[in-house]
Amino acid sequence: MENYIKRISKLMFGLFLYSIGITLGIQANIGLAPWDAFSIGISNITGISYGNVSILTGIIILIVVVLLLKEKIGIGTILNTVIIGVIVDILQSINLVPKMTNFFLGLLMLLVSQVIISLASYFYINSGLGCGPRDTLMVGLGKRFPNVPIGAIRGSIEGTVLVIGFLLGAKVGLGTVISVFGISFILQTTFKLLHFDVKGVVHESIFDSTKNFKKLYAKS
Repeated sequence: MENYIKRISKLMFGLFLYSIGITLGIQANIGLAPWDAFSIGISNITGISYGNVSILTGIIILIVVVLLLKEKIGIGTILNTVIIGVIVDILQSINLVPKMTNFFLGLLMLLVSQVIISLASYFYINSGLGCGPRDTLMVGLGKRFPNVPIGAIRGSIEGTVLVIGFLLGAKVGLGTVISVFGISFILQTTFKLLHFDVKGVVHESIFDSTKNFKKLYAKS
């Protein structure tokens, strides 16, 4: 049980950091990351908050990956779907982070957001309790189309949601380019500094977690 408490604590801390990173990226105001552009675009035309759009999108993706792609999901996948959207909405509602009007300050804020998101990814992935819905979708499609490079699959997904977001009025700019290409370098550098091999993480499905919890309960 102590091991699970540590892993869930690591997961929750990672999701909290991720939410801060997303908020900083939005408030940097120099161009949105693809999925953020999609959520902001939907929000623009529906009036639904960014967080709620993110949650609804995550739920739809989970239905697709479970029913159509037959991918397993974990506790972390479900918490990722809900918590990040909720926290971003809270941070936006209290205006904790002001929107940048200066380009260079916005650029600095965006770079900080990318570092925080990379660090957050280390914590939540390292918990081994399941990837987020969007990463699970990428993995599921990668298995369904094994001859297509995973980078091409990710690019196709993000390119599609970015175009939709742009057409719906979301801001696309230099920040978008940095978010698409810069995050890979920052993420790789962060994992290297932390001596973290993401390929070595074995994620636990929600069914496996449930079985383990039952065993722990029975022992206690």
